[in-house]
Amino acid sequence: GEMQPGITLRDLVHAIPYQAIQDGYLTVEKKGKKNIFSGRILEIEGLNSLKCEQAFELSDASAERSAAGCTIKLDKDPIIEYLKSNIVMLKWMIAEGYGDVRTMERRINKMEEWISNPVLMEADPNAEYAATIEIDLNKLTEPVLCAPNDPDDARLLSEVAGEKIDEVFIGSCMTNIGHFRAAGKLLDQQAGELPTRLWIAPPTKMDEAQLIAEGYYSIFGKAGARTEMPGCSLCMGNQARVKDNVTVVSTSTRNFPNRLGTGANVYLASAELAAISAIMGRLPTKEEYAETMKTVDATAADTYRYLNFNEIDSYTDIADKVNVAKQ
Repeated sequence: GEMQPGITLRDLVHAIPYQAIQDGYLTVEKKGKKNIFSGRILEIEGLNSLKCEQAFELSDASAERSAAGCTIKLDKDPIIEYLKSNIVMLKWMIAEGYGDVRTMERRINKMEEWISNPVLMEADPNAEYAATIEIDLNKLTEPVLCAPNDPDDARLLSEVAGEKIDEVFIGSCMTNIGHFRAAGKLLDQQAGELPTRLWIAPPTKMDEAQLIAEGYYSIFGKAGARTEMPGCSLCMGNQARVKDNVTVVSTSTRNFPNRLGTGANVYLASAELAAISAIMGRLPTKEEYAETMKTVDATAADTYRYLNFNEIDSYTDIADKVNVAKQ
């Protein structure tokens, strides 16, 4: 099927356990728990045109399924695009004094070698699987969250709408620069003080610098958000913490008890739903969500641009001066 308006990749991440529950492959109850994913490899197909940054969002979450790993079948073009960007980034890192130079040169050589003859791994046509879970994107018409405090407890927004939200965290390796642009565009419409405490932590310093250059940090500041050092932040559970016994919407990878804060009840959701919840002070209805998301959908091409370092002069100007030794 096709992704429906307002539906995000994070919703697809959560649609996997949601569908597994419907199919009888996964249970939330710990006693006698069933988990078809445990110790197995997830092979995801049907999303061939995803950018690599988008694919990472799905593969990252395989850890929360207790899976041993994850593969996603992509077309060659997004992989080549990603590797070309990485080659420039690695050359820039060499020029800036990062180490180990030989390791980075080996990676550059291997990337260039693959780009010259791109061959992708394919599943065997007669492969046998422990289970096949099919998700019809045409029928996924509302966000999917994971309820407190279990990343397996996937629920539709309509099942939890109206829950009061105290704090919101937008960050972790499950986010990319597009998520922060989307949140910024939603927050830019907010007049007055937010009814929630909002935390913002881009995953990398490069994302932070670009968001500052594009004016999004000004929007975050105006909204009263607390901007954290790029990296894991609240997701680690041993850095910043939310207040005790609050209800939170988080884009982090997992919502185990007491991880984000003592006694906190944490919903896992997309950055877009998190931003809307920060503005409303509660989980919206699916109708409110759909209406608000029209703002993001209208400018999706601009919002969900990724950092291709081979297209950024400040990186290419330095990378072009680096000569990589052939190994």
